[in-house]
Amino acid sequence: MAQAYHHGVRVIEATDGSRTITTVSTAVIGLVAISEDADPAVFPLDTPVLVTDIKSAISKAGSPGKGTLYAALNAIDAQTKPVLVVVRVAQGKDAAETTSNVIGTTAANGRLTGAQALLAAQARLGVKPRILGAPGLDTQPVGLALATIAKKLRGMTYLNVPDAKKVEEVIAYRANFSQREVMLVWPNFTAWDTTTNATVEVPSAAYALGLRAAIDESQGWQKTLSNVAVNNVTGISIDVSWDLQDPATDAGILNQAGVTTLINAQGFRFWGNRTCSDEPKFVFESATRTAQVLADTIADGHMWAVDKSMYPSLVKDILEGINAKFREMKSSGYVIGASAWYDESANQVASLAGGDLFIDYDYTPVPPLEDLQLRQRITDRYLVDFAASINA
Repeated sequence: MAQAYHHGVRVIEATDGSRTITTVSTAVIGLVAISEDADPAVFPLDTPVLVTDIKSAISKAGSPGKGTLYAALNAIDAQTKPVLVVVRVAQGKDAAETTSNVIGTTAANGRLTGAQALLAAQARLGVKPRILGAPGLDTQPVGLALATIAKKLRGMTYLNVPDAKKVEEVIAYRANFSQREVMLVWPNFTAWDTTTNATVEVPSAAYALGLRAAIDESQGWQKTLSNVAVNNVTGISIDVSWDLQDPATDAGILNQAGVTTLINAQGFRFWGNRTCSDEPKFVFESATRTAQVLADTIADGHMWAVDKSMYPSLVKDILEGINAKFREMKSSGYVIGASAWYDESANQVASLAGGDLFIDYDYTPVPPLEDLQLRQRITDRYLVDFAASINA
C-alpha cells in the first residue's frame, strides 16, 4: 500500500482518456520462391527473412536461370522499394515435390516450412506480410494454400493462372477459387533480361506484388491494382483483346469472370478490380482490403483497453478513439464513411457482469469507378440563336 501520510505535493500520472489508433502497415510483401544458388546465409531454407534493402537482396538471390527468386525480386524492385518477408524453399526432384515444398507444413521441431513460414513472420521479425505470392510456383494447390494463409494474415494473394493459353481455360480455372483474399491475374509480362541479353517471360504476379505495395505507399490500400502503369515491362506474353468502349473483348470477358488481365494503353497496366469472392460485398479488391485493414487497425489499437476496469468512462474512451480514427480515414479518402456506437440491447447486464463488452461499427469502402457511362445526345437546340449569332 502506498504511503498514506504526505505533507507536500504529489504528482500522479493519469493514463485515462481515448488513445490514438495507428493504421496497420499494409505494404509488406510475403514472397515464397526457389533459388538453387542463392546465398544460404542470407536466404536459409524455410525461414522467413526480413528484406529492407531489395538491391542487396537481389545480389544474393542467385541466378535467374536457377529459380524464381531473382526474377521476382527484380520485378518488385522495378515498382517500389518495399519491405519484404522472403521464404526460400528447396527445389524438389519433380514438380509435385516442389509444390509440396512451396506449400510447406509443420516440421518435427515445430517450425513452419514453406509458405506456412509466413505465419511466423510477425513473431520472428515483427512485421506481418499482407501482399502474398509465389510467382512462377503458384499451381492450383499452392494458390489454395496461399488463400488460406492470406485469410489468416488478413492479406491478399496475387496468383497467376498456370499453363493457360486461352481465355476459356482461364475462366474454367477461375472456378476453383471463391476466396475474397485471392486476385487472379493472366497472362504474363515480358521483360528484358540483362543476364541473357534477351526478352523473357516473367510472371505477372511478381509485378502485381510490387505494384500493390507501391500503390499502398503512394495512394493507399483503398485504390485497386487496376489501371496503374507497370514499370520495366516490354510486352504481354499472350494477346488479349481490349477496347475501352467495348465490353465484348477478351479483357471484358475476363474481368466479368473475376480475372484481372493485362493491357497496353499508354503503358502496360493491370486491368481488373475484382477478387474471387463468392460474397458480392467483397467482390472489389478495395472492399476486401478495407475490411482487413479496419479489422486489424481497430483491434490492435485497443490492446490497451483489455483487462482495464470497465467503467462507463472506459467505453466512452473506446468509442471516442474509434470515431476519431474513422473521421481521419474519411478525411483522407480511405473510406466513404464509418462510425462506432454502443448498442444497449447487445450489452445485457449478465454479459457486462461477465466482462463482455460489445461495440458496433459500420463502414462504407471506397468503390472503384469500374463502369463510367457517358450519355451522349444529339440536339438542334444550339441552332435556335443561329441567326442572332451571325447578325451580332
